[in-house]
Amino acid sequence: QLQLVESGGGLVQPGGSLRLSCVASGFTLEYYAIGWFRQAPGKERERVSCLSSGHDNVYYSDSVKDRFTMSRNNANNTVSLQMNRLKPEDTGVYYCAAGLDMGGDLVCYDFKNGMKYWGKGILVTVSS
Repeated sequence: QLQLVESGGGLVQPGGSLRLSCVASGFTLEYYAIGWFRQAPGKERERVSCLSSGHDNVYYSDSVKDRFTMSRNNANNTVSLQMNRLKPEDTGVYYCAAGLDMGGDLVCYDFKNGMKYWGKGILVTVSS
């Protein structure tokens, strides 16, 4: 059974930090494109960060560049998202997702169609 489970969400003040984790089971994460996505109330789901299976460089959306860092731990079959200098607009439900890409970029770019496995999501609230 292929599953992704997020953890580490919660309430944090603006300027603070939070670390999200995602553990994969039923498949080897190393051979999949993996990414983090978020959805604010009433908004469409957007890409936060994504890593293709055949690349070492992580893609970050402009809104989180220099503040968020995604990393993959192949030994533990997990992926994390370190979030620093958080802003109220970072508030939303965060999802990790994975999809086979054969080392290409399409799955990360067209994530709504390319990402086949999704976690249930975890809430991150940035507020004073």
